[in-house]
Amino acid sequence: MEEKIIDKLNFDEYKEAESLASDLRRVLKPVLTSEEMQKLDGYMTTILRSDVAAHDEKGLPKITMTLQTALVFAEMVDPDHNILLAIILGQMINEGLIDEAHVAEEWGEDVLSLHHGLGEVAKFSNRNSATNQENFRGLIISLAHDIRVIIIMIVRSLVLMRRINLHPDDAWVRNVAFEANCLYAQLAHRLGLYKIKGELEDLSLKYTNRDIYTQIAHKLNATKRSRDAYIKAFIDPVKRELERVGLKFEIKGRTKSISSIWNKMRKQKVDLPGIYDLFAIRVILDSEPSKEKSDCWLAYSVLTDMYTPNPARMRDWISIPKSNGYESLHATVMGPENKWVEVQFRTVRMDLVAEKGLAAHWRYKGGKADGTDQWMNNIRDILESAEAGPMQLMKNIQMDPFGKEVFAFTPKGDLFRLSGEATVLDFAFHIHSNLGARCTGAIVNGQLKKLNYKIKNGDTVEILTAANQSPRQEWLNIVTTSKARNKIKQSLNEEKQRLADLGKEALLRRAKNRKIEIEESIMMKMLKKQGYKFALDFYAELGDGRLDVGKVLNSYVEATTHPAESDHVSAEEFEIIRNDKEEASDDVLVIGEKSINGLNYKFARCCNPIYGDDVFGFISSDGTVKIHKNSCPNAANIKERYPYRVIRADWSGKTGTVLPATLRVVGNDDIGIVTNITSIISHEPGAVLRNISIDSHDGLFHGYLVIGVSDNRQLTTLVKKIKTVKGVKDVVRG
Repeated sequence: MEEKIIDKLNFDEYKEAESLASDLRRVLKPVLTSEEMQKLDGYMTTILRSDVAAHDEKGLPKITMTLQTALVFAEMVDPDHNILLAIILGQMINEGLIDEAHVAEEWGEDVLSLHHGLGEVAKFSNRNSATNQENFRGLIISLAHDIRVIIIMIVRSLVLMRRINLHPDDAWVRNVAFEANCLYAQLAHRLGLYKIKGELEDLSLKYTNRDIYTQIAHKLNATKRSRDAYIKAFIDPVKRELERVGLKFEIKGRTKSISSIWNKMRKQKVDLPGIYDLFAIRVILDSEPSKEKSDCWLAYSVLTDMYTPNPARMRDWISIPKSNGYESLHATVMGPENKWVEVQFRTVRMDLVAEKGLAAHWRYKGGKADGTDQWMNNIRDILESAEAGPMQLMKNIQMDPFGKEVFAFTPKGDLFRLSGEATVLDFAFHIHSNLGARCTGAIVNGQLKKLNYKIKNGDTVEILTAANQSPRQEWLNIVTTSKARNKIKQSLNEEKQRLADLGKEALLRRAKNRKIEIEESIMMKMLKKQGYKFALDFYAELGDGRLDVGKVLNSYVEATTHPAESDHVSAEEFEIIRNDKEEASDDVLVIGEKSINGLNYKFARCCNPIYGDDVFGFISSDGTVKIHKNSCPNAANIKERYPYRVIRADWSGKTGTVLPATLRVVGNDDIGIVTNITSIISHEPGAVLRNISIDSHDGLFHGYLVIGVSDNRQLTTLVKKIKTVKGVKDVVRG
């Protein structure tokens, strides 16, 4: 018997997992009760010693990845009780070591809900989603349901990126790096997780362009000593001045990330020595809440008294924080040796928010990560508008490092934040959907502006409206925000539906007045012939008056009175026209009173009457009398709707004119059966076979015969004779 091979952790992996578990216990100790800690400890021991597969399909140790994700989340984001439990217990559930009911009972429904959210994302996050539109769409929309799931996935992406260096599957590594850079790094930026964003971008550059990454890293290492010396020379006099004015603070100097340096090199088209701001100085003030802003501005004034500032590079995110909660005051000054140096001023609280993003922001606000922040509404708008495809969506998610946002005021002084390319129309929809829908323009800083005017920082915007204004298709080319675009599309669809309802109601009401019963199938065929792909478009045109209801009904009546003929019927060659130039003696019909004959008439193609049939006449719009059988499918409809146009018609008693009649024959698909039928017709005096069409299926044939006969008695005789043919099951007149 072949021994089963069990996938286990090797010695080094096992020791790493034990070390991570120990670190995680230290992090979890303040978060969990002793009882919870004991239970979780037992779970971690169970999974380390279980016989479940230790590695995923790419050979990565699953328990190590799980423990690292929890640890990195706690250290770089927040040691959140439920999130950490969801990360750790999720693997236990997936491996079948505990069930979901047990998790819900022991740890709460919220932990299980987070696990389900991660499971939904896992359906799409196959490490190829960034290049597959449908997977990408599913991934981002599932991410949008709970902001905490987004943060967990960002951290998972970082842990994965840290572990795949020199992985043998190079194509897969590049896909992972692409997704990390284009999706998770940009989401991290929007959430204010700048450290994670920077590391994801650096690792992505490393895996996709290792030569460039290595060159920059080596050059930075080679210049580290001189750079550190410069930072010290810059900081020392600043420290003395800040202490002199009585501020409590800490100063840090940091080199910018490799990816940001590479982006600057490409943008400015220079080599590394040409980048003037390779590093940034951060001044972190220990201030009381009431003095935070004033202390930052005091420190700023001290710096700008010492060094010449660059006004174009000044960034004030203290007066108006970023949408992700980021607060900081940035200045770029000319330091020693004529080098530009960026200095950031912030308080201890602001620094924590800057390092840990919205997670820290919630803590200070006294709230929880429930997705109710304004940022969540903005991110949902972006994530759910995926129709332009993944690459365009990624572009929408990305933000400029300095935040391409503009701030504009209403006349009452309310301040609104919009994207950098926002127009007057975007501004209107941002305030309220109804205001956007009725917008006709705006008064900006006292001047009249059109809908497409792009908002600038500090503008005061008064939206102008009109009661009869409504969204138009061309507005989609004016707006730049997802919210406005979605609202316009929704409004256009609602308006079309409203017009369609009006159009359909008008059509049915007029049809009822004219006693016309509308059959949906016939109407749909008619619409297709007229080039409409969707009935909604047709009814909307009826509703707004572009189509005339009366003409549509006339077309419908024409379609039902003269149904399209099948290919096997050749009606034109059987059409008989009599005009008033011919003598009455030649007519086979007497129309109206016995003294009135010689009128133009045609035999209706819908029923093909022949001599001897019970018939009536119908006066058409061109004055021609159309002869129908009283048993015609359209007879009852015609007589009910147009009784004033129905006229009596009788056969004159003169025969001999050959008229068309259609027979439908059903029988066994036997050799010779068609020959026998045609032979009977050819031997019938005066009868002429004009057309025949046969369709065979499942051992049966369905035949349509168009026969020229002099009267209905001759046709009845033919039907009886055809029924005697062996294999014929049924013969009926069409």
